[in-house]
Amino acid sequence: VPAGVRLKSRKHWIAFALRPAGSLAVDKGAADALRNRGRSLLPSGVREVRGDFGGGDCVSLLDPDGVEFGRGLVNYPASDVLKVAGRRSTEIPALLGYKVADEIIHRDNFVLIKEIA
Repeated sequence: VPAGVRLKSRKHWIAFALRPAGSLAVDKGAADALRNRGRSLLPSGVREVRGDFGGGDCVSLLDPDGVEFGRGLVNYPASDVLKVAGRRSTEIPALLGYKVADEIIHRDNFVLIKEIA
């Protein structure tokens, strides 16, 4: 039986063609914002960084229980995500010396597991 909703080709690529290079554990608020409110992942929601990935790489997102609930393309490398984790987006330039985006993962570059299951 075909799926009720088709993924856009970009999200299909993120979900199926890319292998996660690492993972980000997020807090309950960030998991809820991504799952239910269609939001992007901000630095304040990141609790743990696992793996060594670069900007533009695919990563898995883990909820507070350690369950993968999505995949997305990160805007910053792992070392920089570690520096800004738990901080406000406005602090990114001061902490890193540069700023690519306010988000660690923009909503357009994120796929929920329930969309691919």
